[in-house]
Amino acid sequence: MIYRPFGQTGTELSVISFGGMRFPDPKDIDASAELVRYAWSRGINYFDTAPLYCDKRSETIFGHAFKDLPRDSFHVGTKCSSPSGSELRRSLEQSLELLQLDSIDLFYIWYLLDRDDWEKRLNHGAVAAALKAKEEGLIKNLVCSSHMNGDDLADVLATGFFAGVLLGYNAINFPYRQVAVEHAGKQGLGVITMNPLGGGLIPRNPQRFSFLQNQQDESIVSAALRFNIFHPDITSALVGFTSTAEIDEALTAVDTPPDYAAERSRIEAHLHESFDDLCTGCGYCLPCPVDIPIPKFLDSYNQLMLSQGDGKIVTERFRLHWKIDRHLAADCIRCGACEERCTQHLPIIQRLSELAGD
Repeated sequence: MIYRPFGQTGTELSVISFGGMRFPDPKDIDASAELVRYAWSRGINYFDTAPLYCDKRSETIFGHAFKDLPRDSFHVGTKCSSPSGSELRRSLEQSLELLQLDSIDLFYIWYLLDRDDWEKRLNHGAVAAALKAKEEGLIKNLVCSSHMNGDDLADVLATGFFAGVLLGYNAINFPYRQVAVEHAGKQGLGVITMNPLGGGLIPRNPQRFSFLQNQQDESIVSAALRFNIFHPDITSALVGFTSTAEIDEALTAVDTPPDYAAERSRIEAHLHESFDDLCTGCGYCLPCPVDIPIPKFLDSYNQLMLSQGDGKIVTERFRLHWKIDRHLAADCIRCGACEERCTQHLPIIQRLSELAGD
């Protein structure tokens, strides 16, 4: 296993970390906890959870697993999305009880969507309550998770409140996330990436993403994770595991570190060939005169294409990942400015129309 410093906190995390949102049978606490302990035995030392994961059982599972492990041998993160300071405090105390711990290593101001959302966390006391809990020793490091665009997130990180950030980053959306990742790196902040496998779309489409592989016999999962963990500004890639076999496969990504610069150049050289009709999320289509968040809609259209037209996946993407109404796409005035700026010459207006249900 490779371990990297999480920003300037003095904490070192494994480059592959365990996301507690995909236990195959959360009702089986013992079996689920055993999966956590197996990951720990393979060198994974960061475990990520949240109060709502796995029908509200994830924190209980981790607490059951942790009671048999030395406290200094693992790090755990949990979250709260409420803007209310009092609600955040209650959520934190409940998390500590379920995890059977005295402190949380990484506590997240969770799911920042945009500047307005960030202002609510400030104005309604969530950030202040988290900072107070940190002073009390209940939180070791305050961090945030975000789906904001790079420039807006950079402004949040510049406040100095946070030791690091959790954000979505993978071979599909990395142009959209690159600004925030690089900004965090320049500030000396820790960076953990979620959805490094594109929500499962990358392993389900191995031929489409074969350009990530160094060798034909290399697992596409390993290749996609390597794309994350050998970025110089990324501390760890968060993976949701359902079996010991998946853990073993993921850990092959750390076996033979490639030269990152050469690897990155090779991937970028194949980007337009492999993503000839997929939006890379660069954001050059913005601004939109009617404020449609075009990259988020085209990300959802990527899901539609890669899932062979599975509308349920797209609906879940809008509802759970972006938390936006897909019918906002109907506000498009068909001015064409976005298509003129698109470096891939994608039919953006047509795709917005399809997503709106026209």
